[in-house]
Amino acid sequence: MRPEKVAVNPFDIANLGALFPKVRGQAPDAGIAQDAALPELSSWAVAGYQQYAASEGVTFLGYPYLASLAQRAEYRKIVDVIATEMTRRWVRFVAEGEGDKTDRIKEIEAAFDRLKIRDAFRQAVEQDGFFGRAHIYISLKGDDQPNERMSAIGTGRNNATLAKVAKGTLLRFTNVEPYWVQPNPTTFNTTDPLRPDFYRPNAWNVMGQGVHDSRMLTFIGRPVPDILKPFYAYGGLSMVQMAKPYVDNWVRTRESVSDLLASFSQSGVKGIDMIDALASGNLDDLFNRIDVYNNLRDNRGFMALMGDEEFFNVSTQLGTLDKLQAQAQEQMASVSGIPLVKLLGVTPSGLNASSDGEVRVFYDMIHAYQEKIFAQPLRKALDLVMLSEFGEIDESISFLFEPLWQMSDAEKADVALKKTQALMTAEPILPTDTVLRELREMADGTGLFGQITDEDINGASTEAPSPEPEPDADKPDGAEPLPDRSDDLLPKLPQAAE
Repeated sequence: MRPEKVAVNPFDIANLGALFPKVRGQAPDAGIAQDAALPELSSWAVAGYQQYAASEGVTFLGYPYLASLAQRAEYRKIVDVIATEMTRRWVRFVAEGEGDKTDRIKEIEAAFDRLKIRDAFRQAVEQDGFFGRAHIYISLKGDDQPNERMSAIGTGRNNATLAKVAKGTLLRFTNVEPYWVQPNPTTFNTTDPLRPDFYRPNAWNVMGQGVHDSRMLTFIGRPVPDILKPFYAYGGLSMVQMAKPYVDNWVRTRESVSDLLASFSQSGVKGIDMIDALASGNLDDLFNRIDVYNNLRDNRGFMALMGDEEFFNVSTQLGTLDKLQAQAQEQMASVSGIPLVKLLGVTPSGLNASSDGEVRVFYDMIHAYQEKIFAQPLRKALDLVMLSEFGEIDESISFLFEPLWQMSDAEKADVALKKTQALMTAEPILPTDTVLRELREMADGTGLFGQITDEDINGASTEAPSPEPEPDADKPDGAEPLPDRSDDLLPKLPQAAE
């Protein structure tokens, strides 16, 4: 007769006696061996991955840790160079179409200086470099009223902006570090990727205060994929995090070279009897002998040795340490794209060596980065300034990023000569005021003709000079007219005899 089958839970220690007689009599609260180690093993694996990911810069390090890294000179130098170059030459406001907008442009420039918008944008680039996200809060009159900061102020040109921003309402632009700004989880879309607000917060919580996204100029220079945005607090990848593996390599190499230089030469004495000293436990004589040797080995005297002792020295070759250390240092420049001459002050060596090409490439990268993260916020800032200063938006006024590359004096003189020659060639058919205006426009690039004033231009002729009559084709310039060659003036030739 077959025994009846019994359903037994193999993971219940109290029922294991039905399967394994040896476990009969065990306490009901006993556990299977190593079952408590599973959570610890999982925690160990997660901690190991986080440590690896953090060392390789592929996981969000957290704002407190990123803030602590901002104190290191290597990270701060990288971020400062980029932020300074982004705002060093800044922008130039220009007007298109007819009409003189010089006065309005001067008022806009004065408003930008008063509101310190240039400094705010520079700090925003720094915070984006340190943390991967930066914010500039746009403060308007009356925004301290309840729930006012949660109301939208528009894109800068739509009806919401015209309703909220009147003349004289713009107060200031304030930088806010991302540590104090968190996305409002109830105000953005995380379900429909086809909508433009997918994983883009429409409002932020600033120390518990709700602020609409339109009141914040948000800078994210290096966005991460959507799946990673919640882990990065809806920010981006910071330059500090990108550079961390390279800076760690440099710091480790620098310390190793320093330690090696401190102990590159090791000296010793053969023949000291250490066996008896160690066996007897009396090490005083041994230590006294070593102290005598250390006190006399700095070329301050002579070293006395026993009859059976022999001095020796082992030195490490240091010929390639400078190259190894330089390579580790130059890797920091590779990830940031900054030329060595700007980041480290290292100039190229060799005949006709120059870093001009690297600097030009770096300036092109900075210009592209300006267009990427500055263009849209700066356009909105300009519109808000015009609404606050004039009560309207002048569509003809815009801005251009100033070129970073500066010509040498010789290059400026050569360009000025060629442009002036081209202008003088066309001068006979151009009005005088146009010629003066073109000459003054050259001043920004050449440094010449900058003293031409508006009065000089307005007082010049606005009509092109009449073309001079062409000289007579039958005579050279200044020559007397040729005599009349009529038949009566021709000499009489003798007639031939019939």
